[in-house]
Amino acid sequence: MLGLLAKKVGMTQVFDDEGNLTPVTVMRVDPNIVIAHKTSDKDGYSAVVVGVNEKKKNRVSRPYAGQFPENVTPKKRIKELRDFEKEVAVGDALGVEVFEGVRYVDVSGVSKGKGFQGVVRRYGFSGGRKTHGSKFHREPGSTGQATYPHKTFKNVKLPGHMGNENVTVLSLRVVKTDPEKQLIMVRGSVPGINKGLVFVRAAVKK
Repeated sequence: MLGLLAKKVGMTQVFDDEGNLTPVTVMRVDPNIVIAHKTSDKDGYSAVVVGVNEKKKNRVSRPYAGQFPENVTPKKRIKELRDFEKEVAVGDALGVEVFEGVRYVDVSGVSKGKGFQGVVRRYGFSGGRKTHGSKFHREPGSTGQATYPHKTFKNVKLPGHMGNENVTVLSLRVVKTDPEKQLIMVRGSVPGINKGLVFVRAAVKK
C-alpha cells in the first residue's frame, strides 16, 4: 500500500491543455519521516511507520519518545502503513514523489462536526406540509409500536450527533502534483476542516 499523511490546505482550479477548467482540492504533503520498520519475522506482518509534525520537547513523555530512533525527533502524528510497496530506510523523508504514476487516490479524515441535528438535516427527511394548520413540519414521525413490544427498534434514523467521524472518500482523480511545493491536487471532496490532517493512499478500487 502506498500512502502518506497530508494537510488539506484549500481549493483552487486547474486548466488543462485544451482550456477546460477543473476545480480541485489541494493537499500539502509535509515530510513523512520513516520512524520504524515492522517485519514478518519479528512482528508477524510487514509495515512502515511514518510520522509528521515535530512535537514540543516539554510535551513528550519518556515512553512516547522511546519509540523514535536517536536521529528522529518525536512527531505529533504517526501512522502505520502495512505492506508498503517502496524500499525505504529509517530516517527517510517521504513526499509527493511516492504517488508518481498514481492516477486515483483514497482520502481518509475526520469529517466536520455539526453538533446535534434533527432528521431533516441529518438524513434528508422531507418533513411534513408547511401549510397553515399542519402540526407536522420537521419531526421524525413514528418511531415505535402502539402496542407490544412498546419500544423503538435499533438503527432507526433519529435526531443525534452529526459529523466528527472517520470518513473515507474513494477514487478521487489526481489532477496535478507539484513536487517542488509538495502539493497534490484531486478532483472531488476531501473530508475534514481546512488545515486538517488527512491520510492519502493509492486507490484500492482503481
